[in-house]
Amino acid sequence: MTVKKGLSSLAESTPNFSNQALENAINELKIGWVIKSVELDTAIQDNTVLTVSQKNDLRDDINNIAYLNVGRYLNDMIRHTNTILDGSIIPGDPNIESADNGQGTFLEILQSVQGLQYSIPSLYGVTAAEKNRSVDDHLGILNNKFTATEDSSQPVFTTLKESITFISNSGLATETALETAYDDLKAFINSVVADSTDFQQTLDTFATAVATAHTNFDTALQAIPYDVRRTQMITDRDSIVTQLTLENSNITSLRTYTQTLSNNQAYVGVAADTELRKLMAKVAQDSNWRAYFEDYEANSSYINPIYNFNSEADRTATIDRIYTDSGLPDVVDHLDLYAVADKAKRDARIDTASFDQLTVDKVITKSCEQLGITTANRTIYSQSEILLNNMNQEDRDRIARALDLNQSVNTLS
Repeated sequence: MTVKKGLSSLAESTPNFSNQALENAINELKIGWVIKSVELDTAIQDNTVLTVSQKNDLRDDINNIAYLNVGRYLNDMIRHTNTILDGSIIPGDPNIESADNGQGTFLEILQSVQGLQYSIPSLYGVTAAEKNRSVDDHLGILNNKFTATEDSSQPVFTTLKESITFISNSGLATETALETAYDDLKAFINSVVADSTDFQQTLDTFATAVATAHTNFDTALQAIPYDVRRTQMITDRDSIVTQLTLENSNITSLRTYTQTLSNNQAYVGVAADTELRKLMAKVAQDSNWRAYFEDYEANSSYINPIYNFNSEADRTATIDRIYTDSGLPDVVDHLDLYAVADKAKRDARIDTASFDQLTVDKVITKSCEQLGITTANRTIYSQSEILLNNMNQEDRDRIARALDLNQSVNTLS
């Protein structure tokens, strides 16, 4: 039920969503060389002279020691979340004739992600998280995933800040050299006014200087006591990049993924119609889909609410209840050879052809032989007792199989 309090005031305003909380958290990480790394990455992004290809090449050149190139992955998170908020992460189709060419919106993303939290369990029987499609699998960075944890472990931004602070406070000469290389490259980028051969050569020279400074700084950090912080920074950067990749893949495929789930649910609905079900079984090329339609009628016959149970103990109690409610055991005295023989004639496992021509003793003996019960050196009463026990157990087993079939067809797989 919708909460009505405050709705009227919302109608006169807009949410004005932003990633300011993320930016505030990232600002806490701008320490030492990271400040200049962020500034350099921003200068590359904002430059209007460099081509897209030149920018990409430059970013690759100075990303030789990726965990030290902190500005790159911090700014990537901000840029990524901006595209979520304005919907441009789903670019649309240039062939669509509309003002936005069908570009996505933040609201569409929210509604699609919400829908997956219900449709995935419905179709797969697992949570959306188990399919890497939870809310945080799409919007974790915007949701400040890296500033908090649900267990006792430290958040990524916390350990990253500790590592950066420790290294920066050490006053390493290689860090100072890296900051100088950042400044030199940034100053050149900000000063360029035209593209030329000389321009590219100079750009490459400054980029090489940054890459060399990264290597030297990394070498210094491999020594004690910096090595532990270096390892932690690598781990934290991997977590960030992995999350960026996951979110980008999930959101850009949202429309296709949700449409596929919607179509599959619709196809399943068609199975209720006998004729359409037969058609689907013939035209479906996927073996799983074909089996679903072909086995639908048989599986439907296994569904019976009286066979529902919740646990193994409940299963045993349910079998006992149904066994008793069915009037079983219907024969209890093995000395009553006529009753035992009559029960044997009703046992689906036994071929009763020509049984009408046999004596009661012969019916019991033949039934034992068909069920693999030894008759040699056993009296007819001994045979009758073993046969009756076998048939009564089969009655219980038949009920157990019905329970399991009912449970199976009601379990997503």
